[in-house]
Amino acid sequence: MYLIVGLGNPGKEYERTRHNAGFLVLDALAGDESWSAGKKAQALFIKTEINNKRVELLKPTTFMNNSGVAVTYAMKNHNLTPNDIVVIHDDKDIPLGEFKIQRDRGAAGHNGVLSIIKHLSTKNFLRIRVGIGFPSPGGRGTQGEGSSPAIVNTADFVLAKFTQDEQKILHGVIKNVVEEVKKLLVTS
Repeated sequence: MYLIVGLGNPGKEYERTRHNAGFLVLDALAGDESWSAGKKAQALFIKTEINNKRVELLKPTTFMNNSGVAVTYAMKNHNLTPNDIVVIHDDKDIPLGEFKIQRDRGAAGHNGVLSIIKHLSTKNFLRIRVGIGFPSPGGRGTQGEGSSPAIVNTADFVLAKFTQDEQKILHGVIKNVVEEVKKLLVTS
């Protein structure tokens, strides 16, 4: 079994924000399947199969800074190791429309990833970093014309909603990440 975790913040006010890119990818992976609530797990989850592999999709219902609580609970509940975990999250240091897959990397300032590393006592799990870009000091976002205005405060930027132009770009990268997850499950 594999645990595929999308990071984000719970609640209507955070829907479609940059920090919830991990949730958005999991929603695309889930398709029409319904999320179940796990009170002990402090997460929403779906048990399903992708490419004939058993997976649990997991969206922590704690705020980002406590994501490790739900991940640790699910990992122990299913007798998984960090090698069985894929964490999908936003990354302001990657341009919008791009993503990177990495293992055994530090949190790079991402509090959700930091929480998971602390709770698991390891950074040796697979991460898919979904680029949300970050505005350049010149006043335009990393994508040039039509992108978000420069916001100096990182928290304000990641908690802001995607613009309509950004949503179009995001839709494409989500589709690519979903395909990559499916490929990863075939090869593992």
